[in-house]
Amino acid sequence: MSTAVLTPTDPHKEHAEHEEDVPQFVLLDPALLVRDECNARETDTEPDDKLIASVKELGVEEPISVRPRPDGTYSVFKGWRRAQAAQAANATAGQDSRPARPIRAYVRENLVGRDGWTRFLSLVENDHREGMSERDTLRAQELALIDMSEVDQRRATRALRVSRNAVRQAKAAQSLNDATLRRTAAAGMDLEQTAQLAEVEPVRGAENRLMRALQRDQDAGGGGRGHWDQEVALLRAEQADAQTRAKAEEELKEANIPLLGQVPSYEKDSSHPLAELTTGLGNPLTEDNHRNCPGHSARLDDEHRPVWHCADPAAYGHKVRPQPKKPRTEADEHKAEERRRIIACNRAWKAAAGPRQQFITRLVRTKALPDAARVFAQDILLTLPGFYSSWADKRETETVARFLGVKEPDKADLAETAVHLPKARLVNAVFAHAAAACEYDIREPKAWSSLTAPQARYLLLLESLGQADNGSYQLSEVEQQALTSHRPAAA
Repeated sequence: MSTAVLTPTDPHKEHAEHEEDVPQFVLLDPALLVRDECNARETDTEPDDKLIASVKELGVEEPISVRPRPDGTYSVFKGWRRAQAAQAANATAGQDSRPARPIRAYVRENLVGRDGWTRFLSLVENDHREGMSERDTLRAQELALIDMSEVDQRRATRALRVSRNAVRQAKAAQSLNDATLRRTAAAGMDLEQTAQLAEVEPVRGAENRLMRALQRDQDAGGGGRGHWDQEVALLRAEQADAQTRAKAEEELKEANIPLLGQVPSYEKDSSHPLAELTTGLGNPLTEDNHRNCPGHSARLDDEHRPVWHCADPAAYGHKVRPQPKKPRTEADEHKAEERRRIIACNRAWKAAAGPRQQFITRLVRTKALPDAARVFAQDILLTLPGFYSSWADKRETETVARFLGVKEPDKADLAETAVHLPKARLVNAVFAHAAAACEYDIREPKAWSSLTAPQARYLLLLESLGQADNGSYQLSEVEQQALTSHRPAAA
C-alpha cells in the first residue's frame, strides 16, 4: 500500500504543537507503523475488542502522529492503540470481505532527534484521554523533561503547570505505589504535593494527615495551601526525629552495645542506669569503667541520647546506691507526659519556621507589599524595640539576604545589594529587615511557652496576611496555641 499526501481543507483549523511547525498530513499503510520509544503510555497499550470492532467498520477517525525512521517505517508517538487496531483490522480484511484501509497520520519530521519534546507531546495527548495510569504520567514527565533543551523545558513546564523542579518531583513521586497514586490524583494533589507525600510517606499516618490538610485548604477556597505546608513541615520534623533515633540505634549496634527495650509494667525490670549503681567497693560506675561488663547496655532518652545501663547489676557484682528508689507515682506520670508534650511542641515550633519564612520570602518579593506589612516594618524601625536592637548588634544578615532573594545568602554583601536596590523595592527591603529581627527573636524552640506581646503581634500579622492572600499561609497548631492568650477577647 502506498502513501498519499493529503492537503488539509482548512489549514487554520489544523492543530500544530509548534506554531512554526505545520506537520505533513499523509495516508500510511498500518503495516509500516511501530511504537515510538518515546510514547508516554507504557501500560494498557493494547487495543480492546471494542476499538478493533469500530476500526473494522469505520476505520480510524482521528489521525495519529508519527516520526519517520531511516528504514522507511514510522514510529507512532500519538495513537499507538489506534494504529494497532488498524493493523488488526487489515489482517482479517480479506477473509471478512472488507477493504484494507490506510490510516491518516501527521508525519512530524521536525521531531526526529527531539526525544524529550516528542515524549512531552505524547504525554499531553494521553493525559487528556482516560485510561493512562498515574505512574505512566509521572514517568513520561520525568523522561520528557530530562531530554529537552532549556527552551523546550520552559515551554513544557508552563504547559503542564509544573515547577522547574518537575523532573525531581516526578521521579520522587514514582516511589509511591499505584493505589496511593490513584488516591492522590483523585484528591487533586499536584505534582509537587505528590512528591512531598512520597518524601514523608515513611511517617506513620502521613498520607491521611496530608489528605486532611489538603481538604482543609480546598474547603477554604482561594487555591491556598497554608494547611498543607504546615503539615509537610511537621511531618518532615517527625521524620528527621525518627532518623536521628535510627542513627543512634545503628551506632549502638555497630558498637555491639545492646539496646534495652521497654519492660511492661507488670514485669520487673532487672536493669539499672549506671547513675544508680556502684562497684562492689562503692565507687561510681561510668560508661568508661563499665564498658567491659557483660551487662553493658543502653536505653535512648527522649532526645535519642544513650543512657548507659547494666542489664543485670546483681549478676555482675554491682550494687544499687544506698538511697532507695522511690516508687513511680501519678505525679511522675504527669511529669513524664508533660515532658513529652514539651518535646513535641519544641519540635513543632522549629518545624513551623520553614513555612513561615517561605511566606515572608514571597511577601518580600511581591511587587506591592501589603500596607499592613509596610506599617509594621516602619513601626519597628521608628520605635527600635529591644529585640530589634539585640538582633542588630549581632549583625546577622543572612536571613535578610535570603528574604531578598540574594544568591548565596551566607556570603551576601548587603552593602552591594543596597547600591543596586530599586527605589520601588525599598519598602520590601525594610520589611525583610524587620521580619529577620522578629525571626531571630522567636528562634528558640521554647519560645511558644511564653510568647511576648511583640512576638504575638508579629505572628498575628502573618496570620492576617496569609488569610488575605487566599489562605496561602496558615499558622501551625503550636503557633495557634501560643497565641491563645494574646488574641482579642471575643465580643
